[in-house]
Amino acid sequence: MQLAPDRIELALDEMQLVNETVPQGACVLELGCGKADKTRQIAQGGKASSILALEVDQIQHEKNLRITDLPNVRFALGGAEEIPAEDASFDIVMMFKSLHHVPVEKMDLALQEIRRVLKPGGLAYLSEPIFAGEYNDILRLFHNEEAVRQAAFEAIKRSVDSGQLNLVREVFFNATVRYQDFAQFDRAVLKVTHTSHVLSPELYEEVRTKFEQHMTPEGAVFKVPMRVDLLRKDAT
Repeated sequence: MQLAPDRIELALDEMQLVNETVPQGACVLELGCGKADKTRQIAQGGKASSILALEVDQIQHEKNLRITDLPNVRFALGGAEEIPAEDASFDIVMMFKSLHHVPVEKMDLALQEIRRVLKPGGLAYLSEPIFAGEYNDILRLFHNEEAVRQAAFEAIKRSVDSGQLNLVREVFFNATVRYQDFAQFDRAVLKVTHTSHVLSPELYEEVRTKFEQHMTPEGAVFKVPMRVDLLRKDAT
């Protein structure tokens, strides 16, 4: 396993990889579902028979509970380090850019919990942003995640090295992130409820200036380097 290659050539819509990975008729667990964007896409992809989508942020969870057009999705409050589900309940567990939000001292426990709730032969799909790129250069001005992203990778590697979960595939690709303008970035990133970003007026203007350097007539478009670790629980 490697944290990141020197160069990433593959450009990919991650949902293409997700749709290839989710088994037909799968019972899916999504950890850290956020605004449920990926939850919706998985549900509408037609392969999941049921989805349990967990979120630790109470404010966002309450918003998710108001979603009524996804009959095969159940939203619940909970985190990866203490999953409110029975042993061997899911065919696949998915985390999209959320393992590094688990407290570092609980990341190993989160991987143990994922293994516990997976059925024999079940898959863990762990998607994490790589600490690199122009978009990351903006984010690190007010929220430097280098240490926690490194810790998330090391927790995954320990899980594999110990034989707790088996590495099936590691995929590196560039995802595209688009914003119409800085106001959209402000709403989507600076004002999220799960993380408190308190920026001084000077830092706010620095972030705005750096962001607006990427503005075009079509908005700001970034290539974000990503890593997906696909792991499997032993079938026996």
